[in-house]
Amino acid sequence: MFCFQCEQTATNGCKTVGVCGKDDLLANKQDELLATAIMLAKEYCDAPNPEVSALLQDALFVTVTNVSFDKQHVEDWINLLKRYSHNMDNTFSMTEIWQASEDERSLKSLLIFGLKGLAAYAHHARVLGMSDQEVDHFFYEALAILPESLSLDQLLGLNLKCGEVNLRCMQLLDQGHYEHFGHPFPASVSMRVEAGPFIVISGHDMQDLYLLLQQTEGKGIAIYTHGEMLPAHGYPKLRAFKHLKGHFGTAWQNQQSEFSHLPAPILFTTNCIMPVKKSYEDRVFTTSLVAYPNMVHIDGKKDFTALIDKALALGGFDDPQLFTGINGGSELTTGFGHHAVNQSMDAVVDAIKAGDLKHIFLVGGCDGAKTGRNYYTQLVQALPKDVLTLTLACGKFRFNDIDFGKIGDLPRLLDVGQCNDAYGAINIALSLSNRLHCSVDELPLTFVLSWYEQKAVVVLLTLLHLNIKNIYLGPTLPLFLSPNVLDVLVQKWQIKAISTVEADLKQMYPQEII
Repeated sequence: MFCFQCEQTATNGCKTVGVCGKDDLLANKQDELLATAIMLAKEYCDAPNPEVSALLQDALFVTVTNVSFDKQHVEDWINLLKRYSHNMDNTFSMTEIWQASEDERSLKSLLIFGLKGLAAYAHHARVLGMSDQEVDHFFYEALAILPESLSLDQLLGLNLKCGEVNLRCMQLLDQGHYEHFGHPFPASVSMRVEAGPFIVISGHDMQDLYLLLQQTEGKGIAIYTHGEMLPAHGYPKLRAFKHLKGHFGTAWQNQQSEFSHLPAPILFTTNCIMPVKKSYEDRVFTTSLVAYPNMVHIDGKKDFTALIDKALALGGFDDPQLFTGINGGSELTTGFGHHAVNQSMDAVVDAIKAGDLKHIFLVGGCDGAKTGRNYYTQLVQALPKDVLTLTLACGKFRFNDIDFGKIGDLPRLLDVGQCNDAYGAINIALSLSNRLHCSVDELPLTFVLSWYEQKAVVVLLTLLHLNIKNIYLGPTLPLFLSPNVLDVLVQKWQIKAISTVEADLKQMYPQEII
């Protein structure tokens, strides 16, 4: 096997077993699935159809880190794609890309991983009935051309186009969310778990949560979000269900300890699952594209009866339990999407002009288990009280249980939502630049991003497409970036690796620019 697609990868890439828990057989099957998708895209490139488009996107999503740990599941996807082929060329292998020249491999890998992230967002949008021909056609174009010999300039252009298409895709997803569930509004969410039966839902899929809430209504079962599902509490249509009680646990990488003695079932809806421990394997359910050997899978009919029965049988806690975040807080806030923040934009602009708000930091992205991620907690805690922090995705669980106070009526920490809500953060930045009649680069705004998997990669490509510069990235730079490709990113967009909080703040927050 060879894999270097996520931040936790081994020093020179994973070659015998994945740090994520995948063995070589599963990793090679996922490469085979990717190669099959490439050849199917090549076959349909001149005559795309919606059914094949959906298959290509979902097949790529299956290969995202922490989605499928089931070899048979991946094999089934390979066979499904092959059934749509009339003359599939089976001679192509991903090793042709992994063994290419260093810079070609780097840029093709960047594009592949960007496409995987784009596929995830396209899947979420399609679940909500949102799709777009431009988005669909790009998958054919980019996948079909991967086996070809391309110049580095061509490959860089394709990566920037991937970022451009992703901006459109995230806009569709944003639209789908508010059309189905309403515009998010600020909400305070308790980490207290009441006595009695309950279900924990993890992942990103708001539609799965909505269907679960419908099917559990009136059954005496409480629903608690986990990980990236926290922003559900900001949506009016979801919040209207009284048995959506609160939030359990912290970020995804802590699930193996947090779920070990949980007297309730856990439903995984998208990429967040880790190798399941014996201590809770009888309580794990999967749905959608998530797959894990020997776990109960709920198919596309979304009949949650087995999950409901398990919750009732386990019974939950005998007494209420108060859990806390990493820093000891038991209340979390969410719901500061672009609609809510833009409604307060007058106050933001006035605070900037009055000197009460000196700078805005966007500290967002993925969390992970590798050391160095306490940097983000230390950074946010070190920021002066006249600084506002926007955050999104699961990296916020490093610090979102801390009360940072307010600037006027605005909380100093604003949770924009999931990684799926990255469009919201971009929208806020663009709205503020319009109000202050300047470019995003001229705003008192600094992007400090953490990455783990492929959705973070495509969001970075979107920011590069928008020509946003001086992005700080960590906790480590992607292994798949060759020195030459990294040099291009540094020269064109001034990408910076994080170092220490003290050293970085001297560059990020120079008082003289305010």
